[in-house]
Amino acid sequence: MQLNVGCHLLFEAIAPSPLILMLRPRSGLGQWVVREEYRFEPTVSGVEYIDSYGNLCQRLITPQGTFQVHTTATVETSDAIDIEPGAAFVPVQELPDYTLQFLLPSRYCQSDLLGHLANEIIGDIASAYDQVEAIRSWIHTHIEYRYDTSNASTSALETVKTRMGVCRDFVHLGIGLCRSLTIPTRMVVGYLYQLKPMDLHAWFEAFVGGRWYTFDATQPEPRGNRIAIAYGRDAADVALATQFGPITLTEMKVWVDASESIHS
Repeated sequence: MQLNVGCHLLFEAIAPSPLILMLRPRSGLGQWVVREEYRFEPTVSGVEYIDSYGNLCQRLITPQGTFQVHTTATVETSDAIDIEPGAAFVPVQELPDYTLQFLLPSRYCQSDLLGHLANEIIGDIASAYDQVEAIRSWIHTHIEYRYDTSNASTSALETVKTRMGVCRDFVHLGIGLCRSLTIPTRMVVGYLYQLKPMDLHAWFEAFVGGRWYTFDATQPEPRGNRIAIAYGRDAADVALATQFGPITLTEMKVWVDASESIHS
């Protein structure tokens, strides 16, 4: 399906402030960027760079006062995500170098403290893919999706205790549990078609059977038509706007619509 997506951000700055944005999707597996537009109001100059996770980042200095960011894109997406029940565990010595950083504990994903719970969840399941799916299903069943129950500092361990949170918290818990089983797992932020209520979304990918597979604990079953914007170890790596200085994000609007030109 071809999707039209966009994001509008409104900032208020007391003084000129450095800002790093991460809002541009890249063409890749399961998505192809047909066209895009990226505008600043007022117009400012900026530079773009690629971070260590392959994300497209925009670096600029906002003027004092109101500053707006408008991004739109038309992206060809896959109607379904790939699944591979039975996909095998990849021994550490055979993992590609780029996956190794996704084995380690990170700020919000304390995998070194979640091994006992992970082993309880997977029981005698042998396949690595099926272990990850068991974790995804357990989170979907045992963690309540509820707004205003967590914040930007909430970690996977805290979500285990409260048993509630939003997509960010579901992802951190999934990542922590999978990494505790020595399965490389990374966070993904992007767009999901027909997400209710509409917002930017988060899910996780696990490296099993020699490739990355998508898992989304907020959904009852696998869903396609999603557009990845950013990848990282946890939320600290995938912030769509990182402010330095006296600047505040005061408004954010996200939309995802089916294009009039739809291809299955």
